[in-house]
Amino acid sequence: MVSRRTARPARDVGEGGRLAPDALAREGYERHGAELYRYALARLADDAAAQDVVQETIVRAWRAGDRYDPAAASLRTWLFAIARNVVADILTARRRAAELPALVHDLRKDHMSDHSAGVADADLVTWALGLISHDHRTAIVETYLRDRSYADVAADLGVSVSTLRSRVFHGLRQLRQATSEMVTDR
Repeated sequence: MVSRRTARPARDVGEGGRLAPDALAREGYERHGAELYRYALARLADDAAAQDVVQETIVRAWRAGDRYDPAAASLRTWLFAIARNVVADILTARRRAAELPALVHDLRKDHMSDHSAGVADADLVTWALGLISHDHRTAIVETYLRDRSYADVAADLGVSVSTLRSRVFHGLRQLRQATSEMVTDR
């Protein structure tokens, strides 16, 4: 009797004898899912985020399954390279999300109580977001405020990651300009 793990139905094999993306993702999760989880947990110190890393790693592997070359790297190596990028995306999003309140904090020093300052900050950012272009606003809201990875947002918007990064950069510059003008005008 042949082991279920080693037997591969013909439908799981793609061109050139490579595994089809579905089979590749399934095998990657079965063999390396727990190890990927431990890696992400060690880097992020957050159980839910580590689970998200494993899920996103497998999804990206599935999407890029036709580009995986077993002659170039083992499945484990390839998956860990993807996981490293996902972890980096999450850490970047966290850092950027932490920077946004600092932008507004500088504008409200010594003017209001904490509660009223928070309301004013939200109002100021909402108003400033309304002044910048739709593309820039969407890029900032999705990456900073919703804490989504650049790859996910870029895929949803149908643009490259570099285009999205450019939109975030220029959008933040417009947002800083808009908030500084609004504070001086008030």
